[in-house]
Amino acid sequence: MRDLKSSLNLFFIVVLLLCCAIAVRSEVITLTSDTFTDKVKEKDTSWFVKFCVPWCKHCKNLGLLWDDLGKAMEGADEIEVGEVDCGTEKAVCTKADIHSYPTFKVFYDGEEFAKHKGPRNVESLKAFVLDEADKAASRAQLEDDKEL
Repeated sequence: MRDLKSSLNLFFIVVLLLCCAIAVRSEVITLTSDTFTDKVKEKDTSWFVKFCVPWCKHCKNLGLLWDDLGKAMEGADEIEVGEVDCGTEKAVCTKADIHSYPTFKVFYDGEEFAKHKGPRNVESLKAFVLDEADKAASRAQLEDDKEL
């Protein structure tokens, strides 16, 4: 009986730890020179990408904001949240025309669609990317319809 009780306690502890691990898992995808182009070209997918460098005080001041946005965007169809470290991925940042940090851009079907210049909080960023992703998808649909 004592072994069963110990086993159950251990089981519940493991389940609790797994739940906590899942709850804090970020949905932010780190993009590199090897993955950036292919990822942002994913068909019918909007990518909201943060470009930062580790030494930038404004980037540091964001804290966990981008991770919080990634969590808030879980389940959003066809929207991915990514980040690029311009300190190590200079080629990506040059190609994306990044000149200041942090920079937030929306890409759709491989092309830059919008640049965020507004407030830096989860609610504003989420509203921005949802709106821009909807615009990008609508524009792509219109272009597809014109081709038919």
